[in-house]
Amino acid sequence: MEALGERTLWLDCDVLQADGGTRCAAISGAYVAARRALDHVGLGRALADSVAAVSVGIVAGEALLDLDYVEDSSAEVDVNVVMAGDGRLIEVQATAERAPLDRDQLDDLLDLAAGGIEEIGIAQREAVEVVRAT
Repeated sequence: MEALGERTLWLDCDVLQADGGTRCAAISGAYVAARRALDHVGLGRALADSVAAVSVGIVAGEALLDLDYVEDSSAEVDVNVVMAGDGRLIEVQATAERAPLDRDQLDDLLDLAAGGIEEIGIAQREAVEVVRAT
C-alpha cells in the first residue's frame, strides 16, 4: 500500500448479464479491474490479496451457493459474504427472511461461501494472468 501512497481508487462496475447476485459479481469484478489497472502502471503488487463476494442462502431447507433471482426471492435465509483471498471476512450481511437461523446454520453458510469465494479467486487470478500474458 505504500506504493499507492495517499490515493483513492474509484471503481464503478456495471454487471451486464446476471440472473441474480449483481452486487456480488460487481465486487468480484472490481477486484480484477483494480488489479489490471494497477498492473498497467506497475503497482499491481499494492493489492496483495484478492477480494470476492458471493451469495448463499437457505431455500426449501437446503443451503445453496450463488443464489439466482428465483432462489433469492424465495430464500428463507439470504446471506451476502465478502472475503479477502486469505479467508478473512470483509462483510457479512445476513437476513432471516422467514425464520431465525441458528449459529450452526450461519457457520455452515459461511463455510459454503468460503468455498465459492475460493473458486472465484481462481477465476480472478486467471483473468489477471490472461492480460499479463498478452
